Amino acid sequence: MIKVLFICHGNICRSPMSEFVLKDMVEKLGIQDNFIIESAATSSEEIWGGEGNPIYPPAKEMLRKQGIGRTPYTNFSGKRARQITKADYNKYDYLLCADSANIRNVTGITGPDTEGKVKLMLDIPNKTGRSIADPWYTGDFVATYSDVRYACLNFLEYLGYDTSAIR
Repeated sequence: MIKVLFICHGNICRSPMSEFVLKDMVEKLGIQDNFIIESAATSSEEIWGGEGNPIYPPAKEMLRKQGIGRTPYTNFSGKRARQITKADYNKYDYLLCADSANIRNVTGITGPDTEGKVKLMLDIPNKTGRSIADPWYTGDFVATYSDVRYACLNFLEYLGYDTSAIR
């Protein structure tokens, strides 16, 4: 079982988009039973009274435009923001961050990355040092989706899966 946690600042744009893009890909490849895929925030800004906000509407719309969310496995209607915890470090094999600030904040919460689990999403398989732009600020959900899709495909190939059927 491969356990993946996608991480961004608020868990309402980039990380939930990544969660459901990867879920869609593994479902289409018929390998969803090999994965646990979730997402979280480094901040608590999108969590009020113990309940997280849903995925930001333009991010939902981008997922819908790509046909994601139509199956029980990819249904994102109940997704709520949550903040990463110290325990998440031991629970997941990969903690994939949208940007370098997320990496700093993750290790501030979980402690040092002694096992090399915390990575930039776009650093797999080759270190690019490039972040996925936050569409909350840029307004460019198309570019963010494109980067997320690229990162998810590269991640699956890094794990040894053939992605030609979903390219």
